[in-house]
Amino acid sequence: AHIITFGKLKARMVIRDVGRVLGLPYGFIDSICKMIPFDPSRPLTLQESINVEPRLQKLINEDKRVSRLIELSLKLEGLNRNVATHAAGVVIADKKLTETVPLYKDSAADLLLPSTQFDMYSAENAGLVKFDFLGLKTLTVINKTQKLVKKKYPNFKIETIDYEDQNVFNLLSNGKTVGLFQLESSGMKDALVNMKPNHLEDIIALVALYRPGPMSNIPIYNDCKHGKREPDYLHPKLEEILKPTYGVIIYQEQVMQIAQVLSGFTAGEADILRRAMGKKKRAELEKQKERFVEGASNNGISKDIAAGIFLKIEPFAEYGFNKSHAAAYAIIAYQTAFLKTYYPHEFFAASMSMELSNQKKLSEFYEELKRLNINIIRPDINKCFADFSSDGKNFLYALGAIKSVGFDAISKIVEERTKNGEYKDLTDFIKRVNPKDINKLQLEGLVKAGAFDNLNNNRQSLYNSIPNIILKSKNIFENNSVNQIDLFKEDNDMTYLEIIEDWNVDVKLSKEFETLGFFISAHPLNQYKSLYNQYNIINYEEFYTNENILSSNIASTILKVQEKKTQKGNSYAIIKFSDLSGVFELFVFSDIFETNRETLIEGNSVMITLVKNYVDEEKTQKKINIRKIISMKEVIDKPIGEIKIKIKNPDDIAKINKLNLEKGKTKVIIDVEIDKKMMSFQLNENKKIDHKMLNLIRNDVNIELI
Repeated sequence: AHIITFGKLKARMVIRDVGRVLGLPYGFIDSICKMIPFDPSRPLTLQESINVEPRLQKLINEDKRVSRLIELSLKLEGLNRNVATHAAGVVIADKKLTETVPLYKDSAADLLLPSTQFDMYSAENAGLVKFDFLGLKTLTVINKTQKLVKKKYPNFKIETIDYEDQNVFNLLSNGKTVGLFQLESSGMKDALVNMKPNHLEDIIALVALYRPGPMSNIPIYNDCKHGKREPDYLHPKLEEILKPTYGVIIYQEQVMQIAQVLSGFTAGEADILRRAMGKKKRAELEKQKERFVEGASNNGISKDIAAGIFLKIEPFAEYGFNKSHAAAYAIIAYQTAFLKTYYPHEFFAASMSMELSNQKKLSEFYEELKRLNINIIRPDINKCFADFSSDGKNFLYALGAIKSVGFDAISKIVEERTKNGEYKDLTDFIKRVNPKDINKLQLEGLVKAGAFDNLNNNRQSLYNSIPNIILKSKNIFENNSVNQIDLFKEDNDMTYLEIIEDWNVDVKLSKEFETLGFFISAHPLNQYKSLYNQYNIINYEEFYTNENILSSNIASTILKVQEKKTQKGNSYAIIKFSDLSGVFELFVFSDIFETNRETLIEGNSVMITLVKNYVDEEKTQKKINIRKIISMKEVIDKPIGEIKIKIKNPDDIAKINKLNLEKGKTKVIIDVEIDKKMMSFQLNENKKIDHKMLNLIRNDVNIELI
């Protein structure tokens, strides 16, 4: 049988449920929930969240609705909310399950087996044996990739790949791990760059070490691996056991082997020791220590040395990882790295198709595709498919990954195109698509993503005309269904389209960001390039790699803000930025984050001042801190103190008048050549000139900025 789980009314969930019952607007409730820190590794209760969040405290004091909401939520928090099925657990018994535990059949789930009415702890206490069957999405990704690769190379099998391929290890050693199982986090990337793995054993060790506790041993492992220090084997008899991991006790199996070699434990006794250490059972541990020291003494090792070794292995054993588990994960990680190295098109098509609704993940993949110089075809109703796909040269973006566009509906639209050819124009699209497969939200998503650009590139006109498009589609479909002909119909009739100017670049990009989660037709920073020289702005990659640059300004667009809390309750954030060179992630400390909270919103473009410090003399490890953050809109709207304009022809002075400069704070000096003499004039009144106006002046070939 499966195992039942009980969903509880935790801090965020209780607010949502109580808010819904009180009839509060969804957006209002959502904004309150976002103030509650979400950290699965260290979940806070609602009261703890209130204690550490000043914004929440302010709302409670100022808004009676919020005060009532919190009052009720605090009373209900922690109660069971719903039942579900454990994702991996299955139990068996030595007789009929119904004779041991009560069972429950979840009518909402499509499961063959029933579930126990006891949770996993009670089920074990009732005498049932529990198994965990982990379903990994990555295995499906690998399987999908293999099927795509087999279309070109029918003999390809993932099971027969070379596990000592140095090209794969080079990819890992460079930290290019986007999309790789277990190896994607920034901390793991740094660990790989420092480790420089060259054998599968290194990946197995890293998977086991990269957890709270044993993580502090990664530098020791790396230093021993690269010959910077000698491994400490604790005792000559343990060298054979600890040599593969350079003297660092990583695996539970090693603890068991040590007990067997030094103290003569049987395999069963060694397993009891492992469990006692892992579960910190003090009474059992003292018994095991006595047995360990006594056994070692019988093997000719003094009691003091044996006791010392026991004390040394105890903390390792506490965090010890099961090697068979680490090895299985490492093999899957290596397989994803192999596929990415040799079959990137197929690998990313499979990976991204598994994340259709996860826009933040898709934006990471998109940036990685750009880094790999893979040509990406933007959403196009005539070229792309519901899933991500590749023709070997071009990578086609999935129409099913556009927000609000249903996968089944878009699949039918693509199927129609595949059967009867590309859509010739918008009218042809309306005639051929079943109105059941298009609705307002779907069409809005497709238009905002630019999927109709090749049929009609005026996105605002299309967007405003969506109600007319839906109505026209229904009329055509109804007429066809009763075999009725519209006598007044003209094939080139476009009156259903509103005549209006298209959105400007800013609006286009913001709409794209809404529907895709990132920018695909252009980068928002392109409009600010004219400011780069004036503010000494460089790309993050240049700043990161150039040892001589210790401080600089970086222009970037915010892709993702992950807010967290320190143990003292202060807010900080891990923010993912994108600039014209790629994507990078930075840690934003509490003081900077709180000061710039209103600016640090996903989709905003900012200028950040960064400072770089080196941790070691070799300059291999560096810390990068944010000193200052300012919105790029604020930068471009900033008034300029003084400008000097050179005019090639005196007759062009009139062009300055045509600019209709308002009164402001900028001193304007004009240099003009008259009768082969350079004359300099200053306007009587200071003018209002910002960077937008400068760009207009720059665009005139007869006016030169000095």
